[in-house]
Amino acid sequence: MKLNGGQALIKSLEMEGVEVIFGLPGGAILPVYDPIIDSPIRHILVRHEQGAGHMAEGYAHATGKPGVAMVTSGPGATNIVTPLADAYMDSVPMVCITGQVPTAAIGTDAFQEADITGITQSVTKHNFLVTEAQDIPMAIRQAFHIATTGRPGPVLVDIPKDIVDPTNPRSAMEWTWPTDDEVSASLPGYKPTTAGHPRKIKEAVELMLASERPVIYAGGGILKGRAAEALRELAELLEFPVVTTLMARGAFPDDHELCLGMPGMHGNYTAIMSMQESDLLIALGSRFDDRVTGKVPNFAPHAKIIHADIDPAELGKVRRPDVPIVGDARLVIEALVAEAKAQIDKGATKPDITPWRSTLSGWQETYPLAYEPPEEGELLKPQMVLEALRDSAPEDTIVASGVGQHQMWASQYWTFRHPYTWVNSGGLGTMGFSVPAAIGAKVGRPDRMVWAIDGDGCFQMTAQELVTAAAERIPVKIAILNNAYLGMVRQWQEMFYDERYSEVYLSPDLPDYVKWAEAMGCVAFRVEHPDDIQPTIDKANAIDDRPVVIEFRTDAAEKVFPMVPAGQSNSNVQVPPFQRARGAGQEAD
Repeated sequence: MKLNGGQALIKSLEMEGVEVIFGLPGGAILPVYDPIIDSPIRHILVRHEQGAGHMAEGYAHATGKPGVAMVTSGPGATNIVTPLADAYMDSVPMVCITGQVPTAAIGTDAFQEADITGITQSVTKHNFLVTEAQDIPMAIRQAFHIATTGRPGPVLVDIPKDIVDPTNPRSAMEWTWPTDDEVSASLPGYKPTTAGHPRKIKEAVELMLASERPVIYAGGGILKGRAAEALRELAELLEFPVVTTLMARGAFPDDHELCLGMPGMHGNYTAIMSMQESDLLIALGSRFDDRVTGKVPNFAPHAKIIHADIDPAELGKVRRPDVPIVGDARLVIEALVAEAKAQIDKGATKPDITPWRSTLSGWQETYPLAYEPPEEGELLKPQMVLEALRDSAPEDTIVASGVGQHQMWASQYWTFRHPYTWVNSGGLGTMGFSVPAAIGAKVGRPDRMVWAIDGDGCFQMTAQELVTAAAERIPVKIAILNNAYLGMVRQWQEMFYDERYSEVYLSPDLPDYVKWAEAMGCVAFRVEHPDDIQPTIDKANAIDDRPVVIEFRTDAAEKVFPMVPAGQSNSNVQVPPFQRARGAGQEAD
């Protein structure tokens, strides 16, 4: 069958099972947009290329399937670099297709030319510049294979205009679809290790059965590896407590008796201290991020380390493991479960961690997540808003967040009982992530309620994508916690810069978020009094035919606690002032 390159590209995406593309056309990619008219693939027209990338990420987070974004050359391509970097840091499967100037013009500084493969080399798992139309199907197959296997990540495919332009002879090609074997043969150096080494599995289980203060340190790899069920089986088999990182929220139910919650800079006290005082950390799909470890030489000083990860580069990068295991999270955990059962059947005993459980319970009772309620006349407490949103939403609601204080409060105060219900920018910490990511998640899971939790600073970066949501009838719900500041920056300036507030004030009234949201085709509300929180949320939840925005006027003085100051030991965790008299966080760094 004879096709042109543009037709071959769209047909290749159809063959990969792509249901939706988030994109914005332009000159170099224009020939590809014509065959979309005849394709069953849904195209969602974004208002900015960054939005396309974050929507693709949100779609991937919510569905587990790779998100697809398509943009033009030059500024169109460079505008999607941030989502690519975000997806790379958080191991999100994503395929980005960029238009490029014609082959003969590459390197001449042609109009809207950018060396996007060079620019994105460090923020993609792999990228391609395709120079022959005949190679398009193989490039697309390779892109999806690489994006979704091993450690997932973004892959970019750069397509010069002449090989997709039906008026150019260079775009003529004979359609063929590569087989699995042909794809594997075309990538001879790419063979991710998925099964953990049996000897390492045995060594790990021996350490686990000998431990007295174990903690399972579950990271985002649990979700990427579809390992949530296996994780629960392992934890329940050995009755080991579990912490879930910011990227792993929902991988283990928050309401499970073994769940300690989120560790890290703004985790809860028990999760932070459990890792710090443990004698064994079982790190599964986690990467010892600096926001979790704090001051690395002082991190979990008494703990032996079991570290399982699909990416061998992560083993020993921050903390040298006693037992390193390279492999897929689900397969490794299933092997650990099988080996533990086998050793127990042979007479090994489960460790008695009753004293450890008692210590953990004491911390949970003494230092729970808590905040002081507002006094009459004060602005809203953001934690109160989050609790109301949480309690009013179905338990399988998908929550997307921006980055900053509101992100931490959302992670702390929402109860995540199911995997793939938390859409979040962790490693890169991308402000502006929330609104487009929530749209992408809703496109992928139209059956679910989707709430975006955003700050006023974040919202102003990508709010234009609500025009996309309104035009496409994508009924996402947005909660803006408007404290009139770049909240996390303000918190740091107050705590570490003697309250010298530099370039952090945003104004509570400029812009008018209700009028702005309404101008973008949304239903909008403003809440300033605690009594209005619940009725307004109920109104928002009842609307399901268009986007809804609620602006909550919140207290700028409210801080995120607990907090481990940057660069300090986790033993130096700070709790809210009203808890400090109990002695937490007084240890010297």
